[in-house]
Amino acid sequence: MTEATDKAQYYSCPVGVFDSGFGGASTLRSILHELPDERFIYFGDNANAPYGDRPEEEILRLSEAAAELLLGHGVKALVVACNTATSASIKALRQKLDVPVVSVEPAIKPACETPGSGKVLMLATVATTKLARYRALQARMPEPDRVINVGCSGLVERIERGVTADDGFDDILCRHLAPYEGATIDGIVLGCTHFPFIAGAIKRYAKQHFNGECRLYDGNAGTARQLGRVLRREGLAAPEGACEGLTSNERVRFYTSADAASAEPIFRRLLALPE
Repeated sequence: MTEATDKAQYYSCPVGVFDSGFGGASTLRSILHELPDERFIYFGDNANAPYGDRPEEEILRLSEAAAELLLGHGVKALVVACNTATSASIKALRQKLDVPVVSVEPAIKPACETPGSGKVLMLATVATTKLARYRALQARMPEPDRVINVGCSGLVERIERGVTADDGFDDILCRHLAPYEGATIDGIVLGCTHFPFIAGAIKRYAKQHFNGECRLYDGNAGTARQLGRVLRREGLAAPEGACEGLTSNERVRFYTSADAASAEPIFRRLLALPE
């Protein structure tokens, strides 16, 4: 797709977005705000969520299968809206696919730029904190040791059941964060796309148990801006007004590896949550 004439047929095609489950809906929510003229197909691999508890080879296989499914629906670009899948598969996907691929990344850079002498907590799945791509990202920070990586197993599973209440995660947060009770925490990175849905719960816990600003960071806005830049650069951006008159359900098609009748209402609710 190097010539304008070759690209013309792709202007009206949707963008594909996938995650291990519902987490990528937080990324898509930012993208919908940033790119009002684009349509999307979302695939949640809910039957295999969370990816963060799986071996790297399996994460790669599942990510490639998700990408192939979306390509089968004619997407013009792909967003890997999962930090674990990004760490395990983004290089292979970019080498294999002939559409642009945009990924999420834990927002530790802006968090590490937060003034103060306290630590930065990076909350993510266990796999994300261990994979080489993330470790390399952390190593590039001015003070890598300022970042404390916390693999928070259990949070994704509960969010996948549709739980987002501010008081619905105290037991899991305590299990993972109790060792830092009373510490000065300048920033908390939401290193899993599921976690913005429980930002209120994390803020609540931080206020009760940590000192410091405890500002929350996620990379969704940056991913949305990058997708816009890539679509414009490649000549694939939809024309202005392309989605006028479409309902939200028409603008975003949802697919899942689990039961769609039970999964789609949760997805639609999460997608509509306020920023």
